[in-house]
Amino acid sequence: MLAKDAPTIWNALKGIICVYKPADVSCNRVAKTVIHKICSELNEMDCRPPIDYVSIEGDPSGELTVITKPSLADDPLVVGPRYQPKDIRCTWSSYLGVNTSGVLLLGIQNGTKLAMRIRNNKLVRAYRIKGLLGLATDNYYKDGKVVEKSTFKFIKAFNIEKLLASMQAAHQRKMFDTCGVDLQSQAAYELAVKGPIRPSHSKIPLIYGIKCVHFEPPEFTIEVHCINEYEMYLKALMQEIGMKLHSTAHCTGIQCIRHSYFNLDHALLQKHWTLQNIITNLEECNDIIEEHKDLTIQENIALQYG
Repeated sequence: MLAKDAPTIWNALKGIICVYKPADVSCNRVAKTVIHKICSELNEMDCRPPIDYVSIEGDPSGELTVITKPSLADDPLVVGPRYQPKDIRCTWSSYLGVNTSGVLLLGIQNGTKLAMRIRNNKLVRAYRIKGLLGLATDNYYKDGKVVEKSTFKFIKAFNIEKLLASMQAAHQRKMFDTCGVDLQSQAAYELAVKGPIRPSHSKIPLIYGIKCVHFEPPEFTIEVHCINEYEMYLKALMQEIGMKLHSTAHCTGIQCIRHSYFNLDHALLQKHWTLQNIITNLEECNDIIEEHKDLTIQENIALQYG
């Protein structure tokens, strides 16, 4: 429930919120928009009054009078609104590229420390990536210059499914290679029974699962569960799929549908970025984090992907 006075709300702004980042908008712009919305609505609520100015008046040789009155030096008309964007700390737990939309976690105030821990843990994220067969662009994305055209009518759904299964198997082998373990050894078996393997290096993108969820040539959509990924890597992945299908392809859209335990159901749409919804979302997100805080990173990855 939202309190009516701004100081109470201000003290409650501590934790993680989950918002839906639109495409073609930077994470920095999203954070600034949320901060501006919080400040504007806080300033519309009951804020603290100006501090009292105490003065002693009268004849020093006679009776003195102590007078208190609101200090003009602390009046909002003089110093500006009580709550300003520079007073709010905000950072994202993991960066989404400009062309990527979807689930974005933001740390507010003391929640920035938690957001940094989530960023450093590099947990699993899931994406829906749309592609278009028959055209290749210089930047692997739909706004790039077309550099090659090719036929695609011979490509069937089972061709993509077979290719994606092969790519997933290759990445699973890569997981053991990055750990320095022979795939046929007992050590590899012991690692496998513990669940999905976390890569030893934070800069190596690894795919835990990849499948085709929509195929209507020339358009198709794949779902990817991965770690350590970045936007250009996902765009290049679509181009690689086109080449391995003996055709061409480019990316037309990227949507993050899940980050750790947070999915699209938890994400606030831009039209819902109000103080009431932000506070409610913050409480829900903090409850989810509290529920899973005692799990190890390996257990978290296993639950998210498994």
